[in-house]
Amino acid sequence: MRTKIVAGNWKMNLDVNESKKLAQDISKELQDIKTQNTRIIIAPTFTNLYPVFHQDGLDNRIELAAQNMHQAENGAYTGEISAAMLQSIGINTVLLGHSERRSYFNETDTSLAEKVSTALRHKMNIIFCFGEVLEDRQNNTHFKVVEHQIQKALFHLCEIDWAQIVLAYEPVWAIGTGETATPEQAQEMHAFIRTVIASKYGDKIAQGVSILYGGSVKPANAKAIFSKPDVDGGLIGGAALKAGDFIDLVQAIQ
Repeated sequence: MRTKIVAGNWKMNLDVNESKKLAQDISKELQDIKTQNTRIIIAPTFTNLYPVFHQDGLDNRIELAAQNMHQAENGAYTGEISAAMLQSIGINTVLLGHSERRSYFNETDTSLAEKVSTALRHKMNIIFCFGEVLEDRQNNTHFKVVEHQIQKALFHLCEIDWAQIVLAYEPVWAIGTGETATPEQAQEMHAFIRTVIASKYGDKIAQGVSILYGGSVKPANAKAIFSKPDVDGGLIGGAALKAGDFIDLVQAIQ
């Protein structure tokens, strides 16, 4: 059975005290909720990872992830964070390839392949993001774009590496816009993603990898999206910044 996952990407929001409070609020609301085969992940900004992770009273079901990392081990990369730095404060999961990193910071499939390799070398878990822009979907090239992103960034992996990979399909046109892929569109793409992986690594790995949907997921639409057979949870943006909404999403996947 594939692991279900609800991951909250807090992006560049909340100071340290606000981050600690949100994590505590989520912890409190989790107390009365039974979770089965579900990972709960939050990704505060770099400066808040350590204080959030090491505060007292955090529910032990909550995992922390970094929003990014550099592919180099160390060196003259001002403003960047390495895998070893993250691990030194107890962080072993990282988001890579988010569309905002691709768009605003010119990350490419080639540089992301390097980041993936570095993270795997450090035995980190990866949530790898990808997805098409609106023009791709309008031109009916969205399948080709997604296939290319996966192949260029991940097809250098060994079969064993996939145990540390979670995929997150995020149609760029649905991130922060209020627009959301229909449950049927999400299912169609997730099923296609499995065929792409199966073409290289076989059906066992394709059926074993968790694939999340990201793009304006809210309590109102989560259950319909999460109920699709190839959707294994969500990478959540705005709704992850409110404890009640985030908990509603956790409950929607049970």
